Amino acid sequence: MSQERNTQTNDDARSTDLRDSTMMAHLMDALEAGTDIGHYGRLTFAMIARHFLDESELVRLLSNQPDHGETDARTLVQQVQDRGYNPPKRERILEWQAQQDFPICPSVDDPASCNVYRDLRFPDEVYEHIEEFYEERAEAREVGGRDQS
Repeated sequence: MSQERNTQTNDDARSTDLRDSTMMAHLMDALEAGTDIGHYGRLTFAMIARHFLDESELVRLLSNQPDHGETDARTLVQQVQDRGYNPPKRERILEWQAQQDFPICPSVDDPASCNVYRDLRFPDEVYEHIEEFYEERAEAREVGGRDQS
């Protein structure tokens, strides 16, 4: 199934060009060079890049990893798409980075870095999915009696 890409220019400072995110440019450069970005680096890249690159380009980049060929890349992309994973928050990226050698976030000391929601403009359905998640969570808390006033 073909996925529409958001190429619309918006009034905010967010971009639809992956390279406008320092972290994504860092990951893309490493992938192009054939550097092993680790499992969580690949997962992070796939979760974000799938909204900006066509599937063949995404698979091409991910399959350029040591011990991670085209079949592995296609499987990862398919899993991320099937599960509808949202792009991870900075905190999650840092948690994952702590579990591997490759630095997913190249500048962890900068609190503004590696926040892809600040840097990139995702398709509207990503934001809608996040909003639905938080609404469902709030409803579950109300039903569970935790949010009684």
